[in-house]
Amino acid sequence: MSGMVAAAPRAAPAMTAGGRKEYLIALTVMLGMIMAIIDATIVNVALDNIAGNLGASLDDIAWVATGYLLASIITMPLNGWLTAYFGRKKYYASCIVIFTVASVLCGTATNVWQLVFYRVLQGFGGGALQPTAQAILFETFPPNRRGAAMAFFGIGVMAGPALGPIIGGYIVDNATWPLIFFINLPIGIVAFLMTLANVPDAQHLEKPKTGLDVFGLILLTVGLGSLQYVLERGQHDDWWSSDAIVALTCVAVIALPWFLVRMLRSRYPLVDLRAFRFRGFWVGNVLLCVVGFGLFGTSLIMPLFFQTIMGMTAYGTGLALLPGAIATAVAMPIVPRLMRIVDTRWLLTAGALLFAWSCWALGGLNDVAGYWDVYWPRLVQGAGLGLLFVPLTTVMLAEVPRNELASATGVSMLVRQLGGSLGIAILTTLLARETAVAWSALASGVLHSYGQSVGTLMGLVAVNSSVIAYDYLFRISAFIFIASVPLMWMLKPYNARTGATGSTPAVPAD
Repeated sequence: MSGMVAAAPRAAPAMTAGGRKEYLIALTVMLGMIMAIIDATIVNVALDNIAGNLGASLDDIAWVATGYLLASIITMPLNGWLTAYFGRKKYYASCIVIFTVASVLCGTATNVWQLVFYRVLQGFGGGALQPTAQAILFETFPPNRRGAAMAFFGIGVMAGPALGPIIGGYIVDNATWPLIFFINLPIGIVAFLMTLANVPDAQHLEKPKTGLDVFGLILLTVGLGSLQYVLERGQHDDWWSSDAIVALTCVAVIALPWFLVRMLRSRYPLVDLRAFRFRGFWVGNVLLCVVGFGLFGTSLIMPLFFQTIMGMTAYGTGLALLPGAIATAVAMPIVPRLMRIVDTRWLLTAGALLFAWSCWALGGLNDVAGYWDVYWPRLVQGAGLGLLFVPLTTVMLAEVPRNELASATGVSMLVRQLGGSLGIAILTTLLARETAVAWSALASGVLHSYGQSVGTLMGLVAVNSSVIAYDYLFRISAFIFIASVPLMWMLKPYNARTGATGSTPAVPAD
C-alpha cells in the first residue's frame, strides 16, 4: 500500500510532461510544414518580378510554380514506403534539409531554368512534409485529442496559403526576390534541430519486405506528372488543340489505371491503398477534393479579381485575404471542443454552407467594390474552412490502422492537391470562356458612343465582361459546396471522446 501511495505523486507529472511533449512535437512538425506551404504560395506573387530580373518569358517563368507542384505530387503517395524504409524521424529531417538547401539554391539562381531545377528539388522535399507531419500528429495525440491534433495541422494548411501572398507581396515591394527563398534558411535549421530533438521514431513501422518497385515508380511518376501538367497547362495551351496536352492525357489515362491495378495486385505495394476499404476514408477523400477545389480554386480567382478588377497591389491583396486566415486560426482550436458535443456531420454541413454563402457574396462584387466589401465574406469563408477541415481530417483517418497512416496521409494529400489542380483548371477555363461570352453580349449592345471614345467604351466592356465572369465563377463554387453536403452524411458518426466512429458524442454532464 505504501508503495502505491508513493507512486501516485510521480504519475501526475508524467502525464503533464507527456502533454507538453505532444504539443512540442506539434510545434516542431508545424514549423517545417508551414515553411513548405507558405513557400508554395509566396512565389506566385513574385513571378513577374523574377521574370523581369532573369529575363524570362511568362511562359517560362510559369514552370517555377509548375515544377514544384509536379515534384511534390509525385512524392506524396510514396510517403508510406519512404517513411517505412528510412524511419520517420530520419525521413522527415532529411526532407527539411532537402527543402532548405534547395531554397538557398533557388535564391542564387542566375537563369530561369536553373531556378526551375532547384524548385523541383524543393518540391521533392516539400511534398513529403505535409503528409508526414499529419501522420506524426495523428499518432502522437491520443484518440480523445486527435481533433486538437488536426486543428494544429489545419492551421498550417489553411493559414499558409493566405500568409504567403502577404509575405511575398511585402518582400517584392520592399526588397529583392531572392529573399523569399533565403528566409527559409533559419526556419529550416531550427525545424531540423527540433525534429532531431523532439520527433520520435515509429516503432510499429517495419521496413518494406521487398525492394523498390521501379516499374511501379515509373508508372506513378509518368502518370501523375502527365496529369498534373494537363491540369496546370491545359487552359494556357488551349486544351485539345495542343498535341502535347492530348498526348499527355493519353499517357495519364494509360499509366495511372495500370499503376492502380499493379498496386492492388501486389502483396507489398509501393503505395498502400488498403485504407480505401474504410468508408470514412474514401468518402473523406471525395470531400477533400471539394475542399481542395475551394481552397486552391478560390485562392486563385480571389487575388486575380482583387488585382485586375479592384486594382489592389500584391501586398493589398494579401491584406484582403488575411481576415479569412485569421478566422480559420480562431475557429480551428474551437472546433475540437464542438466535436465533443455536436455530431461532426452537422459541423461539416455548417462549414460547407458558410463557405458557399461567402462564395455567393463574393459573386455579387463589381469593379467599385472596396476592402470592406471583401472583409465579411472572407471572414465567413475562413470560419467555414475551419469547420470543414478539422472534423473531416479527423474522421477520415479514425479507422485507419497506425501502420497504414503514413500511406493514408500521403494519398489524402495527393487527392487534395489534385482536387485543387482540377479546381484551378476548371475555373481558369470557365473564366476565359465566360469572359468571351460576356464580351460578345456587351459589345453587341453598344450602339451609341454617347460622346465617349471607342477605346473608353471598349475598356468599360472589358472590365464588365471580366466582372461578370468572375462573379459566375464564385457562384459556381458556391453550388459545388452545397452539392457536397449529402456526401457528408455518408460518414459514420464520430465520438471525439473515444476517437471511434459509429457513435455520436455524448453531451458532457454538468
